[in-house]
Amino acid sequence: MATFTTGLLKPWTPRVMAMRWSRYNPYYLEPEVKKEAYNRQETELSAEEKEALELKAVRPIKAAINSVSSSVFDEPLVNKFINMMMTKGEKILAKQIMTETLEHIKRKQVEKYHKAPEDKREEIECNPYAIFHQGIENCMPVVGLASITRGARVYQVPVPLKDSRRRFLAMKWMITECRENKHRRVHMYEKLSQELLVAAAKEGVVFKKKIDMHKMAESNRAYAHYRWW
Repeated sequence: MATFTTGLLKPWTPRVMAMRWSRYNPYYLEPEVKKEAYNRQETELSAEEKEALELKAVRPIKAAINSVSSSVFDEPLVNKFINMMMTKGEKILAKQIMTETLEHIKRKQVEKYHKAPEDKREEIECNPYAIFHQGIENCMPVVGLASITRGARVYQVPVPLKDSRRRFLAMKWMITECRENKHRRVHMYEKLSQELLVAAAKEGVVFKKKIDMHKMAESNRAYAHYRWW
């Protein structure tokens, strides 16, 4: 740990400050938790990034929180989906279901890849993570409906949705559809893999829910001005 002297020639070392909102003083640097930063070459860095990299060699760094990781295998969206799918604190079971879902998608796509002719094999996506992200992306609505009361009447007003809300609705619809009683005889990972595959192709019940929400917002566009009242 680097030390330096002040005007009184007393050695100073960074120490933990007695502050309610932080245990680190400003001398500590923020941790780098983005995995893309570790894959960049030194020639691709700017002057500011090179200076920050040199400071990290001599100054202490804050500890990263438990919810973040710089691992190349870390997928924040998959972790959010696992947390939403978890019930009664059984996260190990939710992780197992997600792992089996991705494995099932991989098996089905590889089988489809080998059965396809040579000229169409490049169009088949075999990466289950890419299919998962594409399926969730296709089911994310752009606008939603909010209940706003005006003059003792309740109007369904179309409002734009934030990215976090869009992701939440897409994952909620996906999980709810897989938990319906009409699919009771099928394993959860089989239902989830099927819904993700059809959603990646812009089909299925979950994708239809997004289209229906957009149609309802379009039909209620006459009430859009109530958002600013």
